Amino acid sequence: MNDFNFYNPTRIVFGKNTIAQLDALVPAKARVLVLYGGESARKNGTLDEVRTALGDRDVQEFGGIEPNPAFETLMQAVEQIQREKNDFLIAVGGGSVIDGTKFIAAAACFEGDPWSIMETHGSNVTQALPFASVLTLPATGSEMNNGAVITRSATHTKLPFMSPHVFPQFSILDPTKTFTLPEKQVANGVVDAFVHVVEQYLTYPVDARVQDRFSEGLLQTLIEIGPKLMTDKQNYDLCANLMWTATLALNGLIGAGVPQDWSTHMIGHELTARYGIDHARTLAIVLPANLQVRRAAKREKLLQYAARVWGITNGNEEERIDAAITKTRTFFESLGLPTTLSAYNLGEQDINAIVGQLEAHGMTALGEKSDLTPEISRRILEASL
Repeated sequence: MNDFNFYNPTRIVFGKNTIAQLDALVPAKARVLVLYGGESARKNGTLDEVRTALGDRDVQEFGGIEPNPAFETLMQAVEQIQREKNDFLIAVGGGSVIDGTKFIAAAACFEGDPWSIMETHGSNVTQALPFASVLTLPATGSEMNNGAVITRSATHTKLPFMSPHVFPQFSILDPTKTFTLPEKQVANGVVDAFVHVVEQYLTYPVDARVQDRFSEGLLQTLIEIGPKLMTDKQNYDLCANLMWTATLALNGLIGAGVPQDWSTHMIGHELTARYGIDHARTLAIVLPANLQVRRAAKREKLLQYAARVWGITNGNEEERIDAAITKTRTFFESLGLPTTLSAYNLGEQDINAIVGQLEAHGMTALGEKSDLTPEISRRILEASL
């Protein structure tokens, strides 16, 4: 196991009717800005619950944060904060709203060009406004980590940043808030969480037995509940297990002391930035091809994944690896997520542009060993056609 320094200060408040606890958790004299995406949070009553829980505090709103939150929109929120002197933020939504709120919290305190936060991947962030989240879409784990991904629409640039200053102070996880989600968003959440685990698990062995078993358990849980959620998405226990699994998939626990990949995400980000494909759906396209192209480097963990996650023990090693990759692809497709570029009318003519974006954004040494070159990214994209 590699050395590590694990830190996570976010309080999780999990269960039914937990939004009411905002009153005890938010400072009594806070000037609150509630941030959200579309109108679903208002229509399903979540925004009203938040406002009621906050009592007589000074509460304002900022809506319209997009999926794949746009820098241009987020800067409007920063301007509102600086004008109205808000000092506590509450994100109501899924990963995009929470990611956007992390950037807003940092940018509102930042001197200089706010986009440089993204260009330095957060290394120049020294402070941020305090914030919390009310999760309505389980997928990204942003409710319990210090990372975010932001898009600059003008340049089709999608970059990640991390900072210890942007952990949520607390996050409220009420599984009933997911009952009205469209099936597509639930499926996206299952796949997003699944690939988050894989990026930290399917690398090479370092004898991190605890992290491996945690990861395998999370993957098996998603495989078990994913198809059931497609036909029973108001089942509280299924929703609760998805919500907690997605949080644990990216709160730092399973990634402590192990090598991490993230190349599927970096390639996927370029597909989202350029073509607007849902984040989780880019992951479903890239991951099976990535595993196929890099099967030699990932051989030991692929065999472990085949046996422990999918129960594949028959056949020679190559056959078991083939079967595990096929099972992964079939799982994604069973949830309604295509696993090829052609399903989105993309072909060989688009690969040069995607590789060019990776190079322009410095994504030239990806993977757990930093040896995934643009040429290997090209091979992955070709394998995903």
